[in-house]
Amino acid sequence: MKKRLAVAFTGPSNSGKTTLILKVARKLIHEYNKEVAIIKHDPKDKARFDVEGKDSYKFSDTGAEVIVTSPNRTTYFSQREKDLDEMIRLFDNFDVLLVEGLKSLPLPRISIFRNYLDSDYFPYMDALAIDGSVNIKEYDLPNNIAILDLNNCDDVISWILKNAKEV
Repeated sequence: MKKRLAVAFTGPSNSGKTTLILKVARKLIHEYNKEVAIIKHDPKDKARFDVEGKDSYKFSDTGAEVIVTSPNRTTYFSQREKDLDEMIRLFDNFDVLLVEGLKSLPLPRISIFRNYLDSDYFPYMDALAIDGSVNIKEYDLPNNIAILDLNNCDDVISWILKNAKEV
């Protein structure tokens, strides 16, 4: 079985998590030739993937686990929260798993900040991705936190390939 790596990203709203994950995923896929899987946490249950009235919605509305497949995509609708191992089994084939959010997961974590740091995130971070808008000298950072350049995708990918958890 090939080595599969997982890493998580955390940070406040509008800090650049999604933008960084998109850049990292595209580069891993197109330049590093890696299979990438992404899990996004939706803590407020705002994301909608189905349309009321359609058959797939009616099937999902029963509470059943539903897979809808077409020549171009396969979509899985579940009515239950999954733990990390269950989600990983759904993906099956990947080289790198990128997780947005889910602070409770036991994964190495990159925290993303612009303009300021929130010390509430310090216990959950293994690396800190920032740009020039943050003066880290103003903060009492925990020891052993890697400082990454938020605008340097290769810097972030290098850290991921060295520090991500094998899953």
